[in-house]
Amino acid sequence: MSTDFTRPSSETVDALRRRVVDSRAELLADLSALVAIPGIAWDSFGAEDLDRSADAVAGLLRELPFEDVEVLRVPTSPDEKPGHPAVVARKAAAPGFPTILLYAHHDVQPPGRRELWETEPFEAVEKDGRLWGRGAADDKAGVMAHVGALRAFFELVGSEPGLGISVFVEGEEEAGSPGFEAFLDAHRDKLAADVIVIADSANWEVGVPALTTSLRGVVGGVVEVQVLDHAVHSGMFGGPVLDAPTVLSRLIATLHDDDGAVAVEGLLSEDHTDVDYDEARFRADAGVLDGVQLAGRGSISSRLWTQPALSVTGIDVTEVDKASNTIAATARAKLSLRIAPAQDPKEAGEALRRHVEDNAPFGAHVRFELEETGPAFRADTEAASSQIALWAFEQAWGRPAVTAGMGGSIPFTATLTRAYPEAQILITGIEDPDTRAHSANESLHIEDFLHAVTAEALVLAALAEQGAPGTE
Repeated sequence: MSTDFTRPSSETVDALRRRVVDSRAELLADLSALVAIPGIAWDSFGAEDLDRSADAVAGLLRELPFEDVEVLRVPTSPDEKPGHPAVVARKAAAPGFPTILLYAHHDVQPPGRRELWETEPFEAVEKDGRLWGRGAADDKAGVMAHVGALRAFFELVGSEPGLGISVFVEGEEEAGSPGFEAFLDAHRDKLAADVIVIADSANWEVGVPALTTSLRGVVGGVVEVQVLDHAVHSGMFGGPVLDAPTVLSRLIATLHDDDGAVAVEGLLSEDHTDVDYDEARFRADAGVLDGVQLAGRGSISSRLWTQPALSVTGIDVTEVDKASNTIAATARAKLSLRIAPAQDPKEAGEALRRHVEDNAPFGAHVRFELEETGPAFRADTEAASSQIALWAFEQAWGRPAVTAGMGGSIPFTATLTRAYPEAQILITGIEDPDTRAHSANESLHIEDFLHAVTAEALVLAALAEQGAPGTE
């Protein structure tokens, strides 16, 4: 596909805008119905709601002129039970036309503590220009962005646009997509595409669209320190030997330097980004308390997108309410390392292992278990699909889009890149800094959602133009 592209007519742009605006009530009703289904792909939750969620998505797609819509499951190994339900819809491309794959996921995070929610988690509520509820943004809004864009597109061009269209709505993304590679292996031909749109990212701010052009990779593991072969009385033995939580704390303190920058040798770091993140806005978006200093060096955006970040996400020690006068023999911590887009995750994992083993305080025995590695991603912003997306965002929002990185990781993006090396990947935003995905009081900005639907419809129209007779 050429790096230049044929733009749809202004009449087409206006018609798609009107169709999306006119469908507002229907889109929100369908999204609210999806929010009402608590489909959670964790073993501690029942599978029935996840099945209902997949069936509901399949029902929406069957209303569109696809050649087939299937609910598919793939075990992650021959001995395991069938995997979580994914929905795949397909319409083959006419000769000479490209194919686009639209990705989202229908599973959601658990709601967490009910008392933290201002509304019922699984009951969509519209107020203050937003739709509140678990999954209202992440990522059932992504599902409905695809559905809404396809409705507008098919209504305008008819059921035979020439453009090949596939939809893949995963059912286990919030559980880490454990079966993603197995699913690709089983259905590689069904998901093959020239352009892949992943609707699971965030816009720059309310009213400002963003194309996500980089993702940090992720490395996760557990470090355990041991100082005794069994726990002992703190009065009788305290002094010559430090307890494991204290030793673990001293080890954790070596992971960052005095500025709060990651101090693990062998990790890559970049300071260049296309846009900067104002410090005052970042502090407000992240809820940083007054007086708390920010960690690291360089621009805020580089610290978020292109530099490594290391967090302790869990610690196993004796609970305060159950503590006795005992020197604990062992303690564990879960480490989450985000790595720069150019970093190899396996090399980063080994660097983290070397650091914790080489910095064991007082000769404590240290064991590190690597649990997770996910590659980073960097987009080609000069590719035709990226240029189409940036044009579509500007048409939908009425202002230029920002090209921005994202500090989080979407590991299956690299899996898709390996599976379809010639495909161009677009990561688009449904969320905004106020969304609170994964937290209590998750919400979706409704007008930005409608803009996202319009933008995707315009991407579909533009890609269809690229395969039209008489174009290059």
